[in-house]
Amino acid sequence: MRYLFPLFIVLSCCLTFLSGCEPKEDLVQTTGKLEFDRDSVKFDTVFTTIRTVTKRLWVYNRNSGAVKTDVSLAGKQGTTYSLIINGDAGSSASGVTIRGNDSLLVLVRAVLGDNSTTKPFLLEDQVNFRTNGNEQNVKLVAYGQNAYFHSGELNLSSGTTYVWRNDKPHVIINSYVPSVKADVGVYVGQGATLQVEPGAKIYCHAGATIQVAGALKINATINLVPGDTTAAKRATVRFQGDRLEPFYNDIAGQWGGIFFTSTSRNNDIRYTEIKNANFGVSLLNTDANSAPIDLRLENVIFRNISGSNPNYVGTGLPPGGIIGVRSTINATNCLLTNCGEYAVRGFGGTFNLNFCTIANYTPSFQRQTSSVSFSNELSDAAGNPVKFPLVINLTNSIVWGNYENELELINNADPNYTINIRNTLLRTKDFQAATNATNKPGLGAPTLANLVTETDPLFKRTTLTSSRPDYRLQDTSPAKRRTPYTTNISVPGIDLLNLPRLNRNQTSLGAYE
Repeated sequence: MRYLFPLFIVLSCCLTFLSGCEPKEDLVQTTGKLEFDRDSVKFDTVFTTIRTVTKRLWVYNRNSGAVKTDVSLAGKQGTTYSLIINGDAGSSASGVTIRGNDSLLVLVRAVLGDNSTTKPFLLEDQVNFRTNGNEQNVKLVAYGQNAYFHSGELNLSSGTTYVWRNDKPHVIINSYVPSVKADVGVYVGQGATLQVEPGAKIYCHAGATIQVAGALKINATINLVPGDTTAAKRATVRFQGDRLEPFYNDIAGQWGGIFFTSTSRNNDIRYTEIKNANFGVSLLNTDANSAPIDLRLENVIFRNISGSNPNYVGTGLPPGGIIGVRSTINATNCLLTNCGEYAVRGFGGTFNLNFCTIANYTPSFQRQTSSVSFSNELSDAAGNPVKFPLVINLTNSIVWGNYENELELINNADPNYTINIRNTLLRTKDFQAATNATNKPGLGAPTLANLVTETDPLFKRTTLTSSRPDYRLQDTSPAKRRTPYTTNISVPGIDLLNLPRLNRNQTSLGAYE
């Protein structure tokens, strides 16, 4: 027992000294450098005056002890980068401690100023680190692009034509407009016309919409030499979301779409690509006393159209590539692909689809809706069914996808329901028969010349097999070298790529020759 008290004294002294000992990784050393997860932080092309996405820069201390570092922006002329260091916003921070074998997260973002040029431009800066007398830096690189910005823009002067030039991109951002009582990016008033120059690029912010009560003219009068595919590419007007990082290249539902109201007339969309939206084009006219909205579509691509918001401009309709309510739509040489709900959906009106390819694959989920759906009935605001006359002319086309019934004809026995589907390759089980049955027109009748027996069109590549689909036809495709249906319609002289259809008596179904 007499030894216990001295032992207790010794242990107490040891505990006293231990409380003052620092772990090795907390001891600040006076030598050593930092490492970084990259040598430069690069931003994809960003539009001026709009804040970029936030990028991460990881800073590593590979030393066993802690180091102190000073972090600062070089602040080169003309740049507006900003930093968040250890959660604090600022252009610099002094004496930042990084424990041994630990890391520091620096967030970088920028707002690029307008420098009045129409060409993309490069803005560089750098983040400097001074650690134990060692100077290190990480470069910041952004490609800027000036643009025309449209936010809650009203084009209301009847009889006036507004022209969107092609020298700079156009960026559309929704803003609440009291006179329209809705969030609107661009509103074309009744009697006004919005004309888009060939080759213009339109980028739409999340949810942004274009609403047309007047007329929209895109490449309405352009005439290209058949076979000049380069000229066709240059002339193509492109609509997409404003997120330009590669990850967003094929993401649907990034913006609202183009909407035509009941007073809209004489619309033309030619040589155009509309992608990554909730709706491609939506024509909504429930006014039985007004003429149908009309739209001509020629050489138009609808790609990656889908979303969860059906209530843009009060439609209440599910998203789709072409949505029409009591409207007249003439579509030729059009491609509709990767539409998550519908490629084409019509409620009354006239739908003339000639030499169109509907190749609707949704590899990321199992779609349970037909790509092409028609009905002559729609519920009004009170939920009561309202019927409109419906005319369907689907000719010389391809309707295919990964659902066993890609064609839906609702209420087709109604006397005001006219169906003319000829010389078209269809994926359908409901309408394969050669004779008509109750609510099931026999689209397999030999006189109609349709291909309806699960005959694969043999596209070159689809989204099921490639990240770069190609909906041209293989040489052995059953859709090639067909005798076209030409009653009251004509065979276009070119295909979607502006290549000539050399033999109009033996041509390919769909948008591609």
